Amino acid sequence: MYDPILEKSFTRYDRKRLGCCAFIMFTITICSTFWPRLLPFTSSKLVDHGVYMPLSMNAMLETSEPPTEVEVRKMEPVCRILEADADYCDMEGDIRIEANSSTIFLVTSREKIVENSTISWSIRPYPRRGIDYVKTWNVKIVGVHNDIPKCTENHNSPAILFSTSGFAGNLFHDFADLILPLYTTSFDFKRDVQFLASDYQSWWLSKYREILEKFTRHEIIAIDRQKQEVHCYKKMVAGLNYHKELIINPLLVESNQTRSGLSMSNFRGLIQETYSLERTHAMAIRNTTGKRDNSTGRRPRIMIITRNRTRILMNHDEVSQTARELGFEVVLAEAQKSTSLPRFARLVNSCDVLMGIHGAGLTNMVFLPENAVVIQVVPLGAMDWLAKHDFGDPCVDMKLKYLEYKIGLKESSLSLKYSSEDPVLKDPLSIHRKGWNELRSTYLENQNVTIDIGRFKSTLVEALKLLSH
Repeated sequence: MYDPILEKSFTRYDRKRLGCCAFIMFTITICSTFWPRLLPFTSSKLVDHGVYMPLSMNAMLETSEPPTEVEVRKMEPVCRILEADADYCDMEGDIRIEANSSTIFLVTSREKIVENSTISWSIRPYPRRGIDYVKTWNVKIVGVHNDIPKCTENHNSPAILFSTSGFAGNLFHDFADLILPLYTTSFDFKRDVQFLASDYQSWWLSKYREILEKFTRHEIIAIDRQKQEVHCYKKMVAGLNYHKELIINPLLVESNQTRSGLSMSNFRGLIQETYSLERTHAMAIRNTTGKRDNSTGRRPRIMIITRNRTRILMNHDEVSQTARELGFEVVLAEAQKSTSLPRFARLVNSCDVLMGIHGAGLTNMVFLPENAVVIQVVPLGAMDWLAKHDFGDPCVDMKLKYLEYKIGLKESSLSLKYSSEDPVLKDPLSIHRKGWNELRSTYLENQNVTIDIGRFKSTLVEALKLLSH
């Protein structure tokens, strides 16, 4: 209401000055109240190798409603590089996959991509970045005004895009790079998720179909072959949530209560269920003399993984004989590409100790019963870090016992090929510094092992002691 007393108390100049002051105070009040809320939406930030989606100022001013949960979530990085050097994109909204251009479109009408901000990513949906023969996919954020493909196939379930190229076919990489990451990535979806296989390899999907069916109840789509279709989803993950070789990062579980069942123990339980593996625990022997267990009438069984191409155990007959003398029942085996995985998994599960030279064959430890013992023979060439990283560390969460046997100079075939002063024998780290290809060629592809039986015998005795605890 207008008050004439105020008009008489101030001159026209005073009233103007008072009005200006009031306007300034009003402006400051409004800005101090709303500016902190508006600030995060007015810029684009690059954090943890990911790009935040900025909401435009205009969009905020056009509505008086607070941002919805979906809008807030879009501020998280759409694509990023995980610590394990893997591409990973987590998208939600109007997602369209155009296979013939290997492009994923994230269509939005609420966001305005600010000038010079990153709106496109090139990714390889396989955990190990830099593999040239894995197909590259483009992930683009576009507005509705852009020339975008129209949906031909609409899906209610979310999707996971991954590649079956890379090192598929090697048992270690099959489990470390694909099967375990697929388990962690699909866990929250409770099997209501569609797998999109890029670089499609039918033999690989056929080999592991029983396991994959535990992760999804939908048909697996060979997305590369969908040249004319445009598949549309409301939620999608491109790439796999890869942590570390044969390990599930416990921080992932601790930060999300819905993932309380996500663990290596439960993963192995799922594998046991898939292949009908009967033994959940290894034999608990009462002594280390190798006497038969009174309840089962059998001796502890050791599987020795043989190799016929690289890192061959040259005297596996002598190793086997020594193990028998200590009381083990010995199984010699090596799974080939054509080997029935369910049958081999059951054979491994029947054993209490798994022994082998560093290599993919040790991955069969995922089939072992709990408290079984893994013996890794570490080749010459400063390979300790790799051995521990690939197989030693994973044993902890798998609830397995772990032993290492590091071979000496005379136990390696390299001692016959190089002089004692050659860097290959004298300074292995100098070979490491030349890169992975040189390391692999020297110490993994061109080295065989002849174990010192007298020295190795104590490792077998230690394995028996671990089974007796």
